[in-house]
Amino acid sequence: MLRFHFTPEDLTRLTVAAGPHPLWEVAASLHRFQTRDGRWAHALWYRTARSTLHRSGLDRTVMPLLLPLFPRASYFPDFLTPTEGVDGLDAGLESILATPRHRVTDEVTRLRGTVGGPAWAHRVAERETRGELVHALRAYHHAVIAPHEEDIHERLYAERARHTRTLLRAGTEAMLAGLSPAIRWRHPILEIPGYPRRRDVHLDGRGLLLIPSYFCWNAPVALADPDLPPVLLYPVQHIPTTVPRTAAAPLNGLLGPTRAAVLRAAATGATTTEAARYAGVTPATASHHTTLLRDAGLITSHRYANTVVHTLTPLGAALLQRDERGEERLRRLRKTESGGASLP
Repeated sequence: MLRFHFTPEDLTRLTVAAGPHPLWEVAASLHRFQTRDGRWAHALWYRTARSTLHRSGLDRTVMPLLLPLFPRASYFPDFLTPTEGVDGLDAGLESILATPRHRVTDEVTRLRGTVGGPAWAHRVAERETRGELVHALRAYHHAVIAPHEEDIHERLYAERARHTRTLLRAGTEAMLAGLSPAIRWRHPILEIPGYPRRRDVHLDGRGLLLIPSYFCWNAPVALADPDLPPVLLYPVQHIPTTVPRTAAAPLNGLLGPTRAAVLRAAATGATTTEAARYAGVTPATASHHTTLLRDAGLITSHRYANTVVHTLTPLGAALLQRDERGEERLRRLRKTESGGASLP
């Protein structure tokens, strides 16, 4: 069992990553090649990723280099998933290159002593070998993660919207209680009962960074070193849907004040009833519009217990942003015509 001990200050310093952490997603996706657990949730990705790696020849790098350093086991080196990765792939890879040699040596030694590792693993402490590792990680991400970033961002956006709703309605502790079925909140301790090792992490005012992950499956993951900034990677809920997503739909089918209002309601996450209230229509009418918006690829819908929450896809968010910019330009033009300030 893993237990995070919170102080009142830690509850105020709890944060959720704004987007996917590229290197944690690399790590979790490599774990998907090492087990059949959760294969149904990533079946399409798994097939296309295997094909891409084989076709590009990257499988000859992934198998001997990456998989041994990212074993799906009780430990893999912390320096491979630096906190700086929240700022993007480049920042994360730079952090890997900048990791002190002695730390890399210690963590690789622990890897070999804990779960076993390749005989060459000690060479990762050398700058040249680490450069080759960074090159391989970038190539892997470009080949099998980047092509799916829209789906990843969409799912994580929905997760953040869910947390925002809970936080505003019921507070931080309610949000912690609803993170995942694999996580249990018992004030003032956040517990992961199925963790492979018994550990107690005392946050002591440092706060906790929560990183929702698309590729993580079932079991949350934390950094092994208790002195590093506390992080918890946890899986978003993958729920099979019987509603097929159409490849394209005419956007002119979305014109009209009611459907636009339903789309705006989804900007902060809304149930069908909330969207109906926002648009001034019945829930049945709102449900009709959410179906059309979903089929057009502008919103996504996910079920949590007995509630379906609708959130924007990247396409839907971009459409709303363009609409807001257009309205702002129109307001400026009207102000200019009435004798106000001139347009820049």
